[in-house]
Amino acid sequence: MRAITVREPGGPDVLEWTEVPDLEPGPGEVLIDVAASAVNRADLLQRQGFYPPPPGASDIIGLECSGTVAALGDGVEGWNVGDEVCALLAGGGYGQQVVVPQEQLLPVPKGVDLVTAAALPEVACTVWSNVVMDAGLRSGETFLVHGGAGGIGTHAIQVGKALGARVAVTAGSDDRLARCAELGADITVNYRTQDFVAEVEEADVVLDNMGASYLKRNIDVLTTGGRLVVIGMQGGRTGELDLGKLLAKRASVKAAGLRGRPVAEKGEIVADVRARLWPLVESGAVKPIVHEVVPMSDAAGAHRTLEEGSVFGKVLLRAER
Repeated sequence: MRAITVREPGGPDVLEWTEVPDLEPGPGEVLIDVAASAVNRADLLQRQGFYPPPPGASDIIGLECSGTVAALGDGVEGWNVGDEVCALLAGGGYGQQVVVPQEQLLPVPKGVDLVTAAALPEVACTVWSNVVMDAGLRSGETFLVHGGAGGIGTHAIQVGKALGARVAVTAGSDDRLARCAELGADITVNYRTQDFVAEVEEADVVLDNMGASYLKRNIDVLTTGGRLVVIGMQGGRTGELDLGKLLAKRASVKAAGLRGRPVAEKGEIVADVRARLWPLVESGAVKPIVHEVVPMSDAAGAHRTLEEGSVFGKVLLRAER
C-alpha cells in the first residue's frame, strides 16, 4: 500500500507519498480502506519531530479517518466487511489502509458523505470528552471557546449551541468571527484588538488551546464553579497559577490529551459520542465544517495551508488508489 511518510523531521517538504508494508488486523482490530483523513495541528508537531506516536502506534501521521471496513481481526463483533465507518486513531491515517481497535470505530452518521466523515472523529471525541463528559457543560451556561475558527472550535461552537449554552469565541480576524457567528456563536472576540475577559465577563466552561499565555486571563474569566479545560499549548507550557483566585471561585483546571489514552478509555469516549453526539450530527444540529479536500499525496500542501492560519474548519486528505 501507499502512505505519507516523514523523511526526516522538518517542514512540509519532508512528507513523501511512498510504498509501505501492507497491514493485517490483529485480534480485536479492524482493517479500513481509507477514503479520507484530516490534518490536525498535532500532525504538524509530529512532522517536526515534537510529538512522537505513543508506544505501539503507527509512526505514520494521522489521528482520524473515514473509509470502508476491509477485514476483521479475530473476536471483532458488531462490524462487517463493507461497512462505512470513521475512526479515532493513535496514528496511521495518512495511508490507503489503516488498522484500528474496534472500540475506536464509529458508523458514518446518516446524512454525512464518506469523505466528509473524516472531519469528525478527532474533534468530536476531543470536544465531547472534555466539554461534556468532564466539564459537564449545561444548558444556560456560558461556554468560551478559544480558536473558534479551527477544527476543534467550529465543532465546539455547534455542540455548545446544541446543548443550550451561550457560546463565546476568540479568533484573529473579523471575517473569521463572522463565520463563527453564523455557526451560532453569541459573543465574538478578536484577540488581536480585544480582551476576552472584558468582552465575555464570566464563563462557566473555557476550552483552551493556548495554555500558558492565556492561563491568568482564563482564570480571571471563570465564574464561581467555573471549569477550565486546557487541550493545547500553542501559547507555551509553563504559566503561573493564582491558587487564591481559584479557591475563591471554587473553580477547577484540567489539562487533557486524547491520543495517549488507553484503548479502553478511548472506547468509553467513542461509545458516548455515538450514543449522545451522533444523533445531533444526524439531525443537522452539528455539522462537519470542511475548509477544503486535497489529494493525500499533497499532504505537504495541506500542512502549509494549515500553518498559514487561514483555515476555517478542517482540511481533509482524500486517499488515492
